[in-house]
Amino acid sequence: MTAVSDVEVAGAVERGAEALWARQRPDGAFGDDPLASVLGTAGTVAALHAADPDGNADLVEAGTAWLRAHQLPDGGWGGVTGAPVGVVPTAIAVAALAMTAPEVSAEAIDAGRARLAALGGVDAVTDRAIALMCRQFLTMAGLTGDAGPLRRLPLEIVLLDRVRRRLISFRTTPFVGLALMQADLLPAGPLRRFTLRRARPAALRLLRSVHEHEGRTGAMSEDPWPAALVLLGLARSGEAPDVARDVAGWLRRAVRPDGAWDAVTNLDLTRSGYAATGLVAAGFADDPRLAATKGFFHAAQKTERFDVLDVPPGGWSFSNQRGWPATLESAEILSALAGLPGAGSDPVLRRGLDWLVGRQDSRGSWSLWVRDTRLANDGPCPAITSQAVTALLDAGLPVDHPAVAAAARWLLSAANPDGTFDNLWYRDHTSGTAVVVGALSRAGHARHAVVRRAVTWLCDTQLADGSWGPGDGTAGSAEETGWAVQGLLAAGGGTGVDHAVDRGAAWLVAAARPEGGWAPTRVCNYIRHHMLYANAVVTQGVALKALAEYRTARAADVADEPGMVA
Repeated sequence: MTAVSDVEVAGAVERGAEALWARQRPDGAFGDDPLASVLGTAGTVAALHAADPDGNADLVEAGTAWLRAHQLPDGGWGGVTGAPVGVVPTAIAVAALAMTAPEVSAEAIDAGRARLAALGGVDAVTDRAIALMCRQFLTMAGLTGDAGPLRRLPLEIVLLDRVRRRLISFRTTPFVGLALMQADLLPAGPLRRFTLRRARPAALRLLRSVHEHEGRTGAMSEDPWPAALVLLGLARSGEAPDVARDVAGWLRRAVRPDGAWDAVTNLDLTRSGYAATGLVAAGFADDPRLAATKGFFHAAQKTERFDVLDVPPGGWSFSNQRGWPATLESAEILSALAGLPGAGSDPVLRRGLDWLVGRQDSRGSWSLWVRDTRLANDGPCPAITSQAVTALLDAGLPVDHPAVAAAARWLLSAANPDGTFDNLWYRDHTSGTAVVVGALSRAGHARHAVVRRAVTWLCDTQLADGSWGPGDGTAGSAEETGWAVQGLLAAGGGTGVDHAVDRGAAWLVAAARPEGGWAPTRVCNYIRHHMLYANAVVTQGVALKALAEYRTARAADVADEPGMVA
């Protein structure tokens, strides 16, 4: 007895696919309507004000007005529009208003400081680098009592490229920006002044390398927040005025009609990868509309080395051909290309697979940007490792391929004490556990005790309505339910698992909007544990793929029943 009919599943798949197609642009990429970011807006108004208070007065006035209008009733701010209060966005918003519009914002600043104290202050921020960033902003705003002690950033680390990549990784540009800001905040002694005279030119060369790689757009990874940190550092230090001008120009162009800025301005490749894998699973591989997306992926493959992070060409970024190459997006795009016509002779796919294998950590895992990094937010990541394994298997590599086997060994050792797995870039722990279960099951380890324990955790944390949230009793989401259904389908394992899958699929069908698609939830990590945002195309792609795979599995079960003809 199943929880939902084949007709209902087929209808949800059809409407979900149409909802995705409606987001496709003529160039084959898939668009979204991102929410405004408090962090991006606060950082940008502070940076533009520091760079040119008169020339940027219009944007600063509009941005600070937006911040005041989006202050929550309790005095704090959430990370993005509609999010609950958070320490990090509250600290940065208070500091930005105090730096740029202290008189008109006096009431908002007072309420924000009170709320920040009630939240435990900056001491409540678990990420040391993010805590330092909050302290530095509050110190620059003159709110030293709220900031607490400020430690000096070791800018000299930029003199040691390999160490810098492993310890700072993708945070290199904001790190340099923050370090440059400290020149007038933390006076240096003679020895420190000597080392900084060597380090500062090296740091500026790193910024210029990124600037050149991106085509001198000033985008700094097309994310207003790190771009703002770079501009602040350059404006306060007086360094590289040409780069500062380009970054300021990009920030001016990136403003939203409402006067705010996004968390990340361009996630075209992230969205399009998930959209394509969902549509391929739903049976649209031969649809000519996906040919345009394939062309978009081909054109966006990196053809130049990204020197700052020592990444060779062959992968993809989250934004465009000039972006920063990342394993997560590259793996999802490779899975999509592997499911499209002509995969067997696709040179772009072959180059991408070689690139992905070459980016594997020495331990067998995959990190997001830098191999063998020590930065907690970069890797090694069980979820990204599982995405890489899935991409390799989707492309036809055998389960005993050295890269797959090494990844499986690492994953089997990477479980948390409760049997779950982490996901650095999506909300823990259902997302990470589900994708690891799926990858290990496909790699031949479905019966392994580690996998069965993770399967049990997924079944035990399914909510009464059939959905999954992060596993802590929080309400279910289409994304986490979709990931869980996919993982359990791959694992199999008896009546209990099958029942959980049926209930999850039924919830997805019931949760689908009448016009198609699913409501997005803030499951994407911007700052892990502190700021999450929603990506509606990821939502649609994951949920659609889950129901499509469920439909396929149901059809296979029927064909295998006695008396049925395949």
